[in-house]
Amino acid sequence: MSPLIPAVLGLFYARGLARIIRPAMAADEELLPTLARFLSANMPLAERLEVTGLHRATQGVSRENWPFELSWTEGGRRHERSLLLRRDPVGSVLETDRRVEFQVLKALGKTGVLAPRVLLLDESGESLGRPAIVMERLNGVCDYFVLTGGTMGLAETRRRELAVELCDTLADIHDVDWRGLGLDAVFHSEEPPGASRELQWWQRYLARQELEPQPEMAEVACWLRRNAPEPQRVVLVHGDYKPGNVLLTEAGKIEAVVDWEIAHIGDPMEDLGWVTNPYRIREHTIPGVWEVEDMMGHYAARTGLSVDPDELRYWQVFTNFKLAAIVLTGIRSTCEQRADRVFSYRMVRGFLRRLLQLVPES
Repeated sequence: MSPLIPAVLGLFYARGLARIIRPAMAADEELLPTLARFLSANMPLAERLEVTGLHRATQGVSRENWPFELSWTEGGRRHERSLLLRRDPVGSVLETDRRVEFQVLKALGKTGVLAPRVLLLDESGESLGRPAIVMERLNGVCDYFVLTGGTMGLAETRRRELAVELCDTLADIHDVDWRGLGLDAVFHSEEPPGASRELQWWQRYLARQELEPQPEMAEVACWLRRNAPEPQRVVLVHGDYKPGNVLLTEAGKIEAVVDWEIAHIGDPMEDLGWVTNPYRIREHTIPGVWEVEDMMGHYAARTGLSVDPDELRYWQVFTNFKLAAIVLTGIRSTCEQRADRVFSYRMVRGFLRRLLQLVPES
């Protein structure tokens, strides 16, 4: 590791993180009038348009989420809507494209998949300072560990029902007619969808983000390249499916799946590898009640796809590789003083150790 990086991170800690790292809840005094002008320009029939309650929400690590209330007069009637501005931050753990996220959510609005409805896109960020989406705001509860009790404290019977519903919802996403929705144009590539294409994408991404060479990542990438499986089916992959990206009603029913920024066309086993990844599995299982075997069995029965243990292991390795790349992005943002929170090499070392443990000896 370069001696400069620990020194820089040590400086952050020594001088006080709050004074060096950009505050997570930093105000943007120009955003409210800017947002009002953007909405007015895109709602030509609206009169007396008013934006109130705009504030930075605590949820969301990779994007800024700004809830607000919109009211306006149209056709002699007063209208009100609860909306959300989802905007690129100055620095993040992930660099993604708001246009792609917007197009995916717009397409899903024509299906029965539980996802927020999008309204407006500022693709370049020319109007809102940085690329952003305006979408409907849902008031569901976000509970990362709802299946094991979490903050909602649902009864075990209801938690198991919810586990099944989460599995069914993922199957619904994989069942979407992505070609019929025009998503083949959104995700067009010369490389066929699947493991090889995703690995290429993340290797290029890693090359842009790493501050120094990561030999463990290079070793794992070689193994992933050699063992890349062909997909049984090509589907819409969410890419970050977890209870923390699901909004629930107070009764524990799924209201919507959110955070579609790394959605893509690929192998459904990728999402299964993500939810059974050693760093995610605790969020998706109920010990002794809903284990990995239960989840995989239900998914196979629901979709007709077989879940091969070797393929599942491959995608567990792959998604751990992806997680390490995401943390390395956070480290870069931290060192460049663009981050809302601190990421350190201590975090990524854990991912790398786990990666090497997951890779079978060859």
